[in-house]
Amino acid sequence: MKISIPYGRSHLEAQVPESRLLGVFSAPLPPPAPDDPAEVERALSAPIGSPPLETLAAGARSATLILSDHTRPVPSKAIVPNLLRRLRLGNGGIDITLLVATGCHRGTTKAELAEKLGEDIVRNERIVVHDCRDENALVDCGVLPSGGRLRLNRAAVETDLLLAEGFIEPHFFAGFSGGRKSVLPGVASRESVLANHCAEFIADPRSRTGILDGNQIHRDMLFAADAANLRFVANVVIDENRRVVKAFAGAHRAAHAAGCDFLSGVCRVRVPRADIVVTSNGGYPLDQNLYQAVKGMTAGEAAAREGGVIVLCASCCDGHGGESFFRMASEAASPKALFDAICAVPRNATEPDQWQVQILARIMHRNRVIVVTRDCDHAMIRAMGLEAAPSLDSALQTATAMTGAQSKIAVIPNGVSVVVEAV
Repeated sequence: MKISIPYGRSHLEAQVPESRLLGVFSAPLPPPAPDDPAEVERALSAPIGSPPLETLAAGARSATLILSDHTRPVPSKAIVPNLLRRLRLGNGGIDITLLVATGCHRGTTKAELAEKLGEDIVRNERIVVHDCRDENALVDCGVLPSGGRLRLNRAAVETDLLLAEGFIEPHFFAGFSGGRKSVLPGVASRESVLANHCAEFIADPRSRTGILDGNQIHRDMLFAADAANLRFVANVVIDENRRVVKAFAGAHRAAHAAGCDFLSGVCRVRVPRADIVVTSNGGYPLDQNLYQAVKGMTAGEAAAREGGVIVLCASCCDGHGGESFFRMASEAASPKALFDAICAVPRNATEPDQWQVQILARIMHRNRVIVVTRDCDHAMIRAMGLEAAPSLDSALQTATAMTGAQSKIAVIPNGVSVVVEAV
């Protein structure tokens, strides 16, 4: 049987013997809406738990709209123009700032903004790219439930009306993306992100894909969004082709909860335990670096037997994605030693990228991982303790050599779009 896996802006294909194939497992999402902007417009016309955006804008002199950055496949061209139009419909003189939520990522480039928003918006709107290290751009907003100091971008705090766009997908430790994540980590200081992503919280079994109840990371994020006075969100659920399935708009807690409830009912897949799991990080822009690709690995981790192999297709055209991420993984004596060392780090001593290394070490201690890429240095991948392969066929050959000629294979084409329940 031919399988097709998202990779960069295209797909990788391979043949898998049907006698070894346990199945191809994708989220059973409804079909996309006929028209993306029209679906967003529908949600904006019936906001959840909030007055219409025009009403909110009428009493505001200024507004800041938080945007997702270059690492997120948010269909901003279907969302942002509608939000700008409604803001100005409610208040023709409102002063609008677009704030790009980079979290601790690198800054989004002008070319990436143009691809994301369109040339007209980039040319005509005021756009600020968040920098988590710019002390002059940060404002103190109290103390997180975790005990960490909350500092947020001044443009988000010192505005009359704060709103955010985004998308909702399963998230490997925050439960689901979207909503409150636009504020923390989106426009937070590095110090605040480190406090929220501490080893204790990452190790908590409730800090997992699809879980919000009892998730301490989620709790911190809600607190931050409330502290920033996030008044309105427009979030979408998208399919594997980046088409809008359904949009949710309104008060940040209510609209996000409605979106998570909807997605939770259609993104869960039951996967038999497999010797080999083939998956991906969903293609571009999510698979630009190895750091982000850890998310897809967690879907493989959920389905693979202990000692099994995860085959992850990810372009990683931007390399490892973080110097500290690469350093910690490449200098470790073993995945177990690295995992134990990170788990012992107290909340107030979290290092940049520690959380991603913690999850990577957890996966590597249990499973072998082969990264399939033709766009990234294989020596760098191997230096971090992972295997590398130039094609999906060669990766499957290597995985079969590790697990046996009759080993069973499960295919999860898009690992970041599903909540895996192993059976």
